[in-house]
Amino acid sequence: MKKLSPLLFLLAFICMLPCIAKAQDSKIVKKGTVIHTQLYGHSLEGNLSNDTADRSICVYLPPSYKQSSKKRYPVVYFLHGFTDNDTKWYGLEKHWIDLPAILDSLNSNGHQEMIFVTADAKTRFGGSMYSNSATTGNWEDYISTELVNYVDSHYRTFAKPSARGIAGHSMGGYGALRIALKHPEVFSSLYLLSPASLAPFKTVAGPADLAKMETVKTVSDFEKADFALKYAFASAAAWSPNPNNPPFFIDLPVKSGKPVPEIMAKWSANAPLVYIDQYISALAKMQAIGFDAGDKDAAIALTVKSLDSTLTSYNIQHSSAIYEGTHIDHIGQRIKDVMVPFFEKNLKY
Repeated sequence: MKKLSPLLFLLAFICMLPCIAKAQDSKIVKKGTVIHTQLYGHSLEGNLSNDTADRSICVYLPPSYKQSSKKRYPVVYFLHGFTDNDTKWYGLEKHWIDLPAILDSLNSNGHQEMIFVTADAKTRFGGSMYSNSATTGNWEDYISTELVNYVDSHYRTFAKPSARGIAGHSMGGYGALRIALKHPEVFSSLYLLSPASLAPFKTVAGPADLAKMETVKTVSDFEKADFALKYAFASAAAWSPNPNNPPFFIDLPVKSGKPVPEIMAKWSANAPLVYIDQYISALAKMQAIGFDAGDKDAAIALTVKSLDSTLTSYNIQHSSAIYEGTHIDHIGQRIKDVMVPFFEKNLKY
């Protein structure tokens, strides 16, 4: 076997240098910075649940943020789901998703850098539904006004609607749609991941589900309740508060095992598929609208199809997808492959 001469070996090594450098570069991940702080919510003061108005928030600053004191960025306000919080989504607690890791991966591959912001909307009931309520506080106002004003005043953002997007998963998807419909002067682009509670409650719960609510009499009972039952109580706290009905200060949509029409009507009035027709002009102002759900997340997939049909009937431009998956198993992939590129394409600054 012939050996390469030193000169030929050197030439071969030099020729390989670009490939070696490229391989090394591909392993370099540009990391952003997660700021974990608090923002007091004046909109949340005096809530009957006695939840603190000092709310945790997480802010993801992209890798280049520290390199320039002048560069500004578009912002995506991301709303988390029921029983989640901001620290779970931003890698500060072990969870089924790590949003900063996804964003770091995209930024390292040349995608447009953006600031992401999430507030902790977990209440004593497990979630706020991002609605205004005397029982849990005015969360819609907190997100659309106080949080946005804080971020614009503390970070280098493009402080204009065209550079602001809002998105969310599950309960957060519901909240994102609710807030975007009512505040097109704040947000210009909208993406929903497996959005919950789009349809009236009566279409997704039977008599047995209603009767089960009445078994919860005390805080201890509530703490032992399952996920679905807690979600129903959170819905009541958001949409049928009652300051004269302790210990939960809510009205349930059931009494003596039978539906209460007046309360059911209040819940239905908060279902986007019920009131969306009154906000078509707001949707028409949006730069972009997108939403999706997994096919095995059957109830939510059905409502996503209904939302798609409604927007199509009004000739509102949007993107909609039903993919193979459950409520959470492909969310990270959808954020990486679809949601972030969606905002990258549609936010204007």
